[in-house]
Amino acid sequence: MLHPATAHFAVVLPIISLVLGIAYLIKPSELMSKISTRFMVFAALFLIAAYFSGSDDGSDVYPFLSEAGQALLAKGGEGVLITHKTLGLYLAIAMGIATLIKFYGCFKKALKAEILAILLLAIISGGVVYQAKMGGELTYEYGAHVENHSDGIDCLEEQTAYAKE
Repeated sequence: MLHPATAHFAVVLPIISLVLGIAYLIKPSELMSKISTRFMVFAALFLIAAYFSGSDDGSDVYPFLSEAGQALLAKGGEGVLITHKTLGLYLAIAMGIATLIKFYGCFKKALKAEILAILLLAIISGGVVYQAKMGGELTYEYGAHVENHSDGIDCLEEQTAYAKE
């Protein structure tokens, strides 16, 4: 169950990278360029790790999810524009490309390339936040990796029992 740990880093690091990239754009310096580039490299590595750990963990939980949970995770279908698994792959690839552009811009001192990478990072960060929302739905609504989950029935029964007391 590595996915929860890697996924949290995969959400936070692109956002930190974006903040550092914006700081670099406000006051460009070689040091800020290098720092923001290194954070992007770590963010890309964690997005890739989150994708692969999610693929492994997802295959374990998929059979235990409801049909709606399976649709959100990997199957797709009615009401699901993009699955959690597919978006994870797209984000990992996009982050890798943006990081290569930023890496190039940093070491060739090409400000336009770094600006492009930071703009791409802003879009990727939005996608990462949406991806995190889907992961939260899979966990808290559909019970992915939640022991004894029964689509919220237990919670409703508890709430009814407390209301009667």
